[in-house]
Amino acid sequence: MIQDISPQQAQELLSSGSVDLVDVREPNEWSRGHLPGARHVPLQRIKSEPSTSLPRDGVIFVCAAGMRSQLAARVAEAMGLTRLYNLRGGLQSWATAGLPLVRG
Repeated sequence: MIQDISPQQAQELLSSGSVDLVDVREPNEWSRGHLPGARHVPLQRIKSEPSTSLPRDGVIFVCAAGMRSQLAARVAEAMGLTRLYNLRGGLQSWATAGLPLVRG
């Protein structure tokens, strides 16, 4: 099951160290800023190479606004992964909440 989570819930899960954070945006979007600790795996690569792109259960997916990350979570769910999270509102909601971003 895919859970939509708030930026604050995502931050709590990330501080526990029990989840992988995967940013599914395009390279030009990634370079403008991303969440600390995120791995960059564009959605197209997740679709074409799901088992190598997503090696473990417990993943928070993030994109710009929450739509592409939802698609990535569905791909992971179809693979049999079960601890899946979608950052509701994506990077926009994270930034609006005043949480840190890595630039460059």
